[in-house]
Amino acid sequence: MPEPLDAGLDVCGRRLDPEGQGPVAVAFSGGGDSLALLLTAQAWARRYGRPLLALHVDHGLQTQSIAWADRAEAAAARLDVPFKRLLWIGKKPSTGLPAAAREARHGLIAEAARAVGAKVVLLGHTLDDQLENALMRGAGVPVGPLREWSPSPVWPQGRDLFHCRPLLAVRREALREWLRAEGLDWIDDPANADLRYARARARQAPQGAGAEPPLAADITRLAAACRVTPWGAIEIDRAALSAAPDAEAQRLLQIALACASGASGMARAARVGGLLDRLRSQETFIAGLAGARVIAGQDLRLVREAGEAARGGLEPVDLGSPAVWDGRWLAEGCQGLQILALAGHAAQLAPSDAAALVGIPASDRPSLPVLRDSRDRVRLARLAKPGHDDHLDGAGGCVRLLVERRFKAACGLIRCEAETMTIARMAKFHPSPYVGAEGKD
Repeated sequence: MPEPLDAGLDVCGRRLDPEGQGPVAVAFSGGGDSLALLLTAQAWARRYGRPLLALHVDHGLQTQSIAWADRAEAAAARLDVPFKRLLWIGKKPSTGLPAAAREARHGLIAEAARAVGAKVVLLGHTLDDQLENALMRGAGVPVGPLREWSPSPVWPQGRDLFHCRPLLAVRREALREWLRAEGLDWIDDPANADLRYARARARQAPQGAGAEPPLAADITRLAAACRVTPWGAIEIDRAALSAAPDAEAQRLLQIALACASGASGMARAARVGGLLDRLRSQETFIAGLAGARVIAGQDLRLVREAGEAARGGLEPVDLGSPAVWDGRWLAEGCQGLQILALAGHAAQLAPSDAAALVGIPASDRPSLPVLRDSRDRVRLARLAKPGHDDHLDGAGGCVRLLVERRFKAACGLIRCEAETMTIARMAKFHPSPYVGAEGKD
């Protein structure tokens, strides 16, 4: 067995679920790395009877892109792997094109994977990509280390979806040698040699150049001690956070701020570093950062800042199909209703709904979701009983909390595909009056 295949199968064996029901998605450009990945995925899938789906993104940036998609589809057909083309349409930016293309690619792949019930997307990154990232960071390009297993970087399209990189420890040339030995060829994108782009310049460095790729900060121990309330606030042990190394503490704060606020991106490292300094000073304070309210007492609580309007996430949304509201809640079965924040509408609640808020801190209430019907009646969405899936049952539909699932995924508490299926049972619920009498099991 070729060494690259052996290495890739080892990763697949640790990360993928042989008994999974949905397909495993493979990001397949038709290039050498992704072709080696598809061969690896096929070998693993045949062993366990798992279906595959090759997803090809046509960015429309090269005149040959349609021909490349045809070649990629033909290669997938030879391996008997279903193939789907995804098109990046619309106007392309004049600056920051690689980053925009990357975000569009991940978004298209995430939506296509979720549509077929896939939980994992395989990506063909290699050790060379990891080393190139290190060189790019040294040149001031803000790229982080790649991980063998990580959640999708796009939000909310990538919710509950993970990326796996089976070939991350393998050199690119080793993959090429394997493909040549099999008599296979692949697509070479000329953009990989275009020195206008940082990635291409990094690829011109001698093989082996660049610092050893740094390990991503391990925050699993810190994260496991955190709690997510049924209404989406994140509670953190302030003493443990203050005592943690800077890299770990700042990474946890960045993730927690994004999850509590529903933001799609992370707060700037400099601002998070300043927040950490204040937390270590034992100061008691309330502050706002990146759409979250920071409530620092003996411990730390992060909640959605209801007064933050920059992203517009708290604006009312008319629901006609399942939709993510404010990056924190998934509304399903709510056709004909409107979802909006509780702020300014508390007086319209029925007495039973108002009573359900009693156990929730006043600071946490304004950003709670409510549902409004065509007669302008407002009802509080209600949480299912502890021990059941985290759904908020509302009039005509339900609203599911996304904060805890996202937080666990981003912090590395979900380590393989099998654990994605049990994530709801991993939840830590607080006993809370915010369990409506009309909530369903």
